[in-house]
Amino acid sequence: MNMTITATEFKKNLGKYLMLAKDEDIYVTKNGREIAKLSNPAGDRIAMLDSLVGAVPEEDRMSLDEIREARLSRQ
Repeated sequence: MNMTITATEFKKNLGKYLMLAKDEDIYVTKNGREIAKLSNPAGDRIAMLDSLVGAVPEEDRMSLDEIREARLSRQ
């Protein structure tokens, strides 16, 4: 779900839009053009992780134990 507001509206009600950004992206416009996007950073991380699903071929995947061992061997 997305919302579009003007820069003036954003300035007048900053707190309100910060709260709303937890649940939806808010696009800020000035002179009819989008100039900013306010979003929840956790949502961006989830979307990024979702985009990585299936990126590693099954034959190259490591178990959690293998990952842990590899990480610890680098320290």
